[in-house]
Amino acid sequence: MRILLVEDDRATADFISKGLNQAGLRCVHAADGLEGLIKLRSESFDLAVVDIMLPKLDGLSLIEEARNAKLTLPIIVLSARDSVESKIKGLEKGGDDYMAKPFSFAELLARIQALLRRASQTAEPTRLVVGDLVMDLLSRKVSRSGVNIELQPLEFQLLEYLMRNRGRVVSKTTILEHVWEYNFDTQSNIVEAGIFRLREKIDKPFDVKLIRTVRGFGYVLD
Repeated sequence: MRILLVEDDRATADFISKGLNQAGLRCVHAADGLEGLIKLRSESFDLAVVDIMLPKLDGLSLIEEARNAKLTLPIIVLSARDSVESKIKGLEKGGDDYMAKPFSFAELLARIQALLRRASQTAEPTRLVVGDLVMDLLSRKVSRSGVNIELQPLEFQLLEYLMRNRGRVVSKTTILEHVWEYNFDTQSNIVEAGIFRLREKIDKPFDVKLIRTVRGFGYVLD
């Protein structure tokens, strides 16, 4: 999936781009509204994230131009303004969602994934399967090779996140944002401890190990 990020603040752009790339989404950055509009018209994207306050061409004008050009991709509006009037204006101009700064990257990613699912008309799965590991999202049960595995709520959330990103390396920071949100410092060993407990339950009793550590990057389940 290709995401266009139109954001003039370098720190914010780097933060979002890094997170999207770690989540397995290809992020293309444009530093001003005019560059963003040119990229939208000349390249193919699955979704755009557009800041309102942009040089050369403001975000609302960019979105309006994109809709006038019959571009139907989902667009998330970013803004430092949190008023109801600003949100309404952003949606009226053609935005599909609106997020006020500052925001949690985990929430932004969740909204992006929700819009991508809606755009592709893909139904949310009720079961996740990786090899002989099965997670039932409705009953909240996990089994491997037919053997039931009891997980604590945070262990379940951690495994669910790994299974939804099967085959992708997910960083410690991204796991913290998705499972623990911002309740722990990124220097703590809470993620390592969670991975250790999961391995004890879903890997140790079985011959084939599913969770791998990718040194210097994070973890992958495949």
